[in-house]
Amino acid sequence: MKNKIIAIVGMAGAGKTEAANFFKEKGFPILRFGDQTDIGLKELGKELTEENERWYREKLRKELGMAAYAVKIKPRIDKIIKENKVIILDGLYSWEEYVYLKKIFPELSLLCIYAQPAIRYQRLIKRNHRRRDLKEARSRDIAELENLNKGGPIAIADYLIKNEENFDDLKKRVKEFLVLTK
Repeated sequence: MKNKIIAIVGMAGAGKTEAANFFKEKGFPILRFGDQTDIGLKELGKELTEENERWYREKLRKELGMAAYAVKIKPRIDKIIKENKVIILDGLYSWEEYVYLKKIFPELSLLCIYAQPAIRYQRLIKRNHRRRDLKEARSRDIAELENLNKGGPIAIADYLIKNEENFDDLKKRVKEFLVLTK
């Protein structure tokens, strides 16, 4: 079987992390784009705070361009792709990240987890981590679309899972996706 790289895309609160956790439970290796922020701040001896995280993300993209997180995650992909037929990337954001990785890994496909904004915003309000109020959630959507070029990968996703029910329904749909992509 040829190697597969599946990158999960979608807006905040859609269920990307829940889908990634399901893949992890099934034994697939997961690489989170956001881990680079934690790695970078640790290397710089800086505390993990919202302010430092934002500073690092902007610094990295200023230095390496909009594909910065893909550039940083590539060595980790190279390392685990040798031992795994399928790997999951959690949190590909920008069009530039997609283009960069697709050139290097033509086997890359995109799985979009989708939920309409009203449902996502309610999830974000109730979250235990990175909680957002309604105004912040809407503002984040707009900022990610305008500043991170997040819409492109979502628009051209190879697969779509609609996640507007509950976690059990999402798990069922991810299972169906796995059967389809074998």
